[in-house]
Amino acid sequence: MSLQDNHEERRYQRTPRSSQGGRRVAPSSRTERTQHAERAEQPERRSPSTRRKKRRKMGAWGTLIYILFVLGISALLAGVGWMWANDVLALNKAEHTAAVEISEGDTVGDVADKLKEQGLIEYKFVFQLFCSLTHVSGKAGEEDAKITPGTYELNTDMDYRALISSMGSGSANRMVTTVTIPEGMTEAQIFALLEEKGVSTVEQLEATAANYDFNFSFLKGVQPLGDPKRLEGYLFPDTYEFYMGEDPVNVLNKMILRFDEVFTDEMRADIQEAGYTINQAVIIASMIEKETDGSDQGKISSVIYNRLDRPTSETAGYLNIDATILYATGGTVVDLNADTPYNTRTHTGLPPTAIANPGTDALRAAVYPDTTKYYYYALGDDGKHSFFATYREHQNFIATQELYKNEK
Repeated sequence: MSLQDNHEERRYQRTPRSSQGGRRVAPSSRTERTQHAERAEQPERRSPSTRRKKRRKMGAWGTLIYILFVLGISALLAGVGWMWANDVLALNKAEHTAAVEISEGDTVGDVADKLKEQGLIEYKFVFQLFCSLTHVSGKAGEEDAKITPGTYELNTDMDYRALISSMGSGSANRMVTTVTIPEGMTEAQIFALLEEKGVSTVEQLEATAANYDFNFSFLKGVQPLGDPKRLEGYLFPDTYEFYMGEDPVNVLNKMILRFDEVFTDEMRADIQEAGYTINQAVIIASMIEKETDGSDQGKISSVIYNRLDRPTSETAGYLNIDATILYATGGTVVDLNADTPYNTRTHTGLPPTAIANPGTDALRAAVYPDTTKYYYYALGDDGKHSFFATYREHQNFIATQELYKNEK
């Protein structure tokens, strides 16, 4: 072999140098080049121990945040619960007393509104929830309802349970008012007075008077149901104690019951023996009440009965009592030509109903009139009534009194 051949053989048999200081030999095949590229594209992988440390670190922060969140929610709920508990149990409340009026038909929601408005509770929703959990439902005045219509004196020392029990029918906190009804008041005047005192409303009293069938025998057939004047004359004038916001049935029943006590069985038997009904006696008593100051009721009564019993006398059955006209027309001026059955100058006999609510003396005078021959009476300048048997005597007296000189 020649020297040149040896040289060529050594050149082709030279192995590649290492990467340290030598020249890198290109990959000899396509597969090697592909694997090299894939290795270059892959990100650097971290060891399993590094990943575990990171997960432990993130897990610790998540647990801390979760605990803080739970603690925050718990603190919030505890604060809200404490405020609600204070309201339910009436804790830490400023002293305050208020009158709360519960009306017929009020719902638990209505009651909650009124308690809130009066500063007795803070949370209407909580009160309603408490009522639901303690089976307080229905509308005020309904059967089995625990809350009764009325006016109650309540205060902030009362917890929810005490507030509810204090608005019941047997509550000692139900406000009471004293009402004095004078003799001679009409039904309309009595109803207005009761409304003024907070006992009930005129509307409720009128509706009850007209439509409620009270269980008293002397009211049967007096006036048909539907007429509010059917109780005129039977609402006995006296001093009463009523609950504020009381059921109108109870209010009227209390006054009628007092009439039932005053108009005794003996009086009823005596008036019927005389040929008159209890209702007629009440109508006569109401006219006596309006026509006199109380000193001559027996004589006024005798004039009325004389005219009723002797329709062929000079008066021809006409009572000629101006108070009956005023009852129908109102005001103070007597319209002698008023077209009403209460005009006893144009209609004979008694008016349809009583014209006022008479007291004890007037009722007794109606049952036990004086025995006289009087058919007329007139008020004199001295403020007293004078009585006469004839129309001439009546007119002669009037001519002598200054009281009548300016009358047309």
